[in-house]
Amino acid sequence: MIASLIQLLTGMAEASSLFLVAAGLTVIFGVTRVVNFAHGSLFMLGAYIGWSILSRMPRDPEYFALGVILAGLATAAIGAALEMTLLRRIYRAPELLQLLATFGVVLMVQDATLHLWGPEDLTLPRGRWLRSAVVILGERFPLYDLILIALGPIVLAIIWMIFTRTRWGTLVRAATQDRDMVSALGVDQRRLFTSVFAMGSGLAGMAGALALPEASANLQMDLTAITDAFVVVVIGGLGSISGAYLAALLIGILQAVGIIWLPKSTLVLVFVVMAAVLIVRPNGLRGRKLTAARGEADTIASIKPASPSLKLAALATLAIAIAAPFVIGPFALSVLTEMAIAILFAASLHVMMGPGGMASFGHAAWFGIGAYAAALPVKLLTVSMPIALLIAPIAAGMVALAVGALVVRLNGVTLAMLTLAFAQIVWAVAFQWSDVTGGDNGILGVWPPSWAGPQAMYFLALSLCAGGALLLRKMLYAPWGFALRASRDSTQRAEAIGLDTQRLRLTAFTLAGSAAGLAGGLAAFTKGSVFPTTISIGHSVDALVMVLLGGVQTMAGPIIGAIVYTGLFDALLLATDLWRFVLGAAIVAIVLIVPQGIAGLAKR
Repeated sequence: MIASLIQLLTGMAEASSLFLVAAGLTVIFGVTRVVNFAHGSLFMLGAYIGWSILSRMPRDPEYFALGVILAGLATAAIGAALEMTLLRRIYRAPELLQLLATFGVVLMVQDATLHLWGPEDLTLPRGRWLRSAVVILGERFPLYDLILIALGPIVLAIIWMIFTRTRWGTLVRAATQDRDMVSALGVDQRRLFTSVFAMGSGLAGMAGALALPEASANLQMDLTAITDAFVVVVIGGLGSISGAYLAALLIGILQAVGIIWLPKSTLVLVFVVMAAVLIVRPNGLRGRKLTAARGEADTIASIKPASPSLKLAALATLAIAIAAPFVIGPFALSVLTEMAIAILFAASLHVMMGPGGMASFGHAAWFGIGAYAAALPVKLLTVSMPIALLIAPIAAGMVALAVGALVVRLNGVTLAMLTLAFAQIVWAVAFQWSDVTGGDNGILGVWPPSWAGPQAMYFLALSLCAGGALLLRKMLYAPWGFALRASRDSTQRAEAIGLDTQRLRLTAFTLAGSAAGLAGGLAAFTKGSVFPTTISIGHSVDALVMVLLGGVQTMAGPIIGAIVYTGLFDALLLATDLWRFVLGAAIVAIVLIVPQGIAGLAKR
């Protein structure tokens, strides 16, 4: 009982930290409607800036509080600069383009942080008061955790007072409800949005600095923080501060108590709860239905047949791909093999996002399921590679069918976050079920047979991936594809003429999962191993970047995006130590200059 109480208090302390990060994200989204993937980067910057300030100050509590405030102010200034230079230009853009732009910012901030503070983890020297503890029922409990427990409700009360007792807060709440009306009343939206973004960024920066006594500042903090923040915000309800606090409390306690009662399920538990909440309450615990952002129609424009010039370009590209292995070296051949797999991975996501109108933040789940479904029979049952490559898409498709039956009735950010939740569940299973999956050590030695050398594997990947992408294209120009696009554009009209829109969406969801599973199976054999990182958020974002980079409005978009992104990634990796910064800057530039993607620009 005492141990459970201590864990409960630990969970409440963790909840306060989660709430500070999530509160900033929910304030920003509630007003600006920006899906800010860079919020985790602001949290990371707060930790690094806080370390730079606090490590040079006396170890007394009042100086610690001052250092946290200064880190928050510095991060608020950085957030305001980010809003004025980038986000102000994409407020009316579709949510997925906002996600792409802020992902570019994540890459840029990672490289900037690496070169400013170095690759080592930075640990804050702890003063005596940070090492002290209080005795609760005979057990020692850290004093700092008690401070965090009290800090959460205090911050919640301050935010509530600001939003309900000040003119600025009234304007923010009004902008959350109807920002066009607020603008019509003469309010300077640009200044209001900048101040909101600064406030949210400052909260993230303070959370990063407050995390230093219990964790080091490191370059992996950003993705971890944004994952946890997204979970809290979505469970609580997009735009709801009180919902964010309730969700943070729920998640913090679940994580702490789960260590005692379900030690091997702690990573899965959070995302199972998130999926359950969204299935029952799609808008979260205290959220409300949000209207779609302007510009959404631009991302789902009707897909037209390829022009003769595009067909000739495609045939020329295929001819070059067939001839390339005879004139290039081993490394370039491995890059081309990776490109072929990326093409099928991106094309499978495009089926959902473009004609299907279903956004996904967790498409790597199907890729990873296919990879593990191919690798495990080889290692455990010694089946042949052709059989394993047949199992991969079937396994991924069956799981996609089961998951899709629960989620395809939803739309927008809610559907995207449910796919993220499922991907994280699959990742957690792969990471924690070490007896079967090998855990963090992965599955090694998944090599193709002796006859399948590098060139043979390349031609196998090229034929299967190019054939798979062409098959998906053929299906989208068949009556099924037109019916799918009709259900995307107007569900009520499609149902009025007798189309089963839910079945169409479920079929597209399953087809996309199966195609991604085949790409994952091929990746397992070309790399010779499978790791949980195959299912990571970063890999799902890679697929999103490929599709949006090429252009979601055209069938050639995901193919061009996969080729450009993979080639640019590998070229920059060899050319410069600042490859993340350059790649991120290129992504941001494409969003600002060519929002319809490379293929969309060429088509226009």
